[in-house]
Amino acid sequence: MEKLSFVKNGVLRLPPGFRFHPTDEELVVQYLRRKVLAWPLPASIIPEVDVCRADPWDLPGDLEQERYFFSTREAKYPNTNRSNRATVSGYWKATGLDKQIVTSRGNQTVGMKKTLVFYRGKAPNGCRTDWIMHEYRVVCAETSACNAPPHKKNQTQTNAVPMENWVLCRIFLKKRSSKTDEENLQLHQQSCDNQKVGKLRTTSKPVFYDFLTKDRTDLNLAPSSSSSVSSGITQVSSNDTDDHEESSCGNSFPYFRRKP
Repeated sequence: MEKLSFVKNGVLRLPPGFRFHPTDEELVVQYLRRKVLAWPLPASIIPEVDVCRADPWDLPGDLEQERYFFSTREAKYPNTNRSNRATVSGYWKATGLDKQIVTSRGNQTVGMKKTLVFYRGKAPNGCRTDWIMHEYRVVCAETSACNAPPHKKNQTQTNAVPMENWVLCRIFLKKRSSKTDEENLQLHQQSCDNQKVGKLRTTSKPVFYDFLTKDRTDLNLAPSSSSSVSSGITQVSSNDTDDHEESSCGNSFPYFRRKP
């Protein structure tokens, strides 16, 4: 049987009238799982591309459509499972919890789906964009003969070498139906400005003054307020000196006491 290939120069080329809209289960079971186990694919329709070698708008394919790629995960640090998702001008950041991909009968988990958002700039001060990526991975590399395809049931899986670092990526641009491109650009710029202002606010430290100290030369108060420390306090005076008596102690705030 001739192997069908719909990929040319890393770009998906389907005949007119055909659309590629697989479900999550089909992506994991029919494509990613077979890729991990080095089994024949239903069709050569998903190219192999390192999605972190380029920005999402520079990856092959139509930017207006969903694009699918087989990619490998590169460890960010030695002896760790954390992936390095930095690109040329930004990075992919995971958001939310991973979602389990179960079979249509709902009795078996076959994979996991991670949602990532692309940010421009360097972490952690990047600006969020509308580029979204769904990263699919298999739960485990199944290599036993009982899990083999029907035409390989009676064969041992000595030639199926698991490649557990393979993932399947679906990348698309989230569209905003009620906003124009110019408005989106303004919102994006405003979001970046707000992040910068928030960072400046968090780095500034509050200044506290001890107004009850006797030595007020180091308070750096404005000239208008230095003449009277108690300018913000209403002083109560009375013509009847027999009822009230105003007293003060040094440079502290005035207080009032009723005579016995």
